Amino acid sequence: METLANLQSFVKSAESGSFSEAGRRLGLTAAAVSRNMAMLERNLGVRLFQRSTRGLTLTEAGVRFLQSIGDSLETLQAAIEEASSDASEPTGVLKVSLSTTFGIAHVLPLLPEFLQRYPRIRPEWHFESRRVDLVQEGYDLAIGGGFAFAPGIVARTLAPAHIVAVASPEYLRERRVPMEPAELAGLAGIAMRASGTGRIRQWTLRNATGMEATAPLKEDIVMNDPGAMREAARLGLGVAMLALPDVVADFEAGTLVRVLPDWYADAGSISIYYASRTLLPAKTRAFADFIVEAFGQRKLARKYSAI
Repeated sequence: METLANLQSFVKSAESGSFSEAGRRLGLTAAAVSRNMAMLERNLGVRLFQRSTRGLTLTEAGVRFLQSIGDSLETLQAAIEEASSDASEPTGVLKVSLSTTFGIAHVLPLLPEFLQRYPRIRPEWHFESRRVDLVQEGYDLAIGGGFAFAPGIVARTLAPAHIVAVASPEYLRERRVPMEPAELAGLAGIAMRASGTGRIRQWTLRNATGMEATAPLKEDIVMNDPGAMREAARLGLGVAMLALPDVVADFEAGTLVRVLPDWYADAGSISIYYASRTLLPAKTRAFADFIVEAFGQRKLARKYSAI
């Protein structure tokens, strides 16, 4: 009977096309993954990969073997972790993707308490302004918002993703403050170019009565990072449309003010999300439950709401 390590090495190598990348995801060396694969091929009596200087390619037998495994390996791994968690606390590397500005400002401060509660979990956190492929990139969870989730993804809402217009008090001091969304056209704009599509983000604003209006923000300055847009707004370069959690500290400090305080754009929700499994690994479940609990206790959903 094949060992779990051999099967893990095969699946991760097939997904990544590289023994080195498979080793990185499994916490092994490339040589160890290669040995596992050699043992698996010897035991099965077939070659599963074609090896070349350009990487790995599944053979016909390798493709059939990967299809036959299906979700069985993932279920087995989760079952082992679930069973072991009954006798010990959650443990292992926890790979998480977080949006840069939100993750650093609002999730990173929760890490000391989390590690005090679960000292055997080792965080590996990646701060990046993109939606990741949890399975293909080997992430346990991710935190972000403003996008649709793929089928099979479990998403637990943390807070609304409300977008508001902001500017520095200095910028607005000698200018006419807008009373309606159409009046944004008279101010300098700090626009956002989406990294995924390359397009300038356009926002439809709404108010408490249900009225809607386009935000005619000019493209005097274009950036692709919310943190940089926030800094440009702080410098008095114009009006930016930013997620409320990214600027709430500026409102409290007085470095930014909300323009059109009765209006906001709804970009959906900020969520913690992970791949759906019958049995969730203890470390993943512990982190997801902890974050949801922390946001609830601190009433952050209310704090980050523009309404």
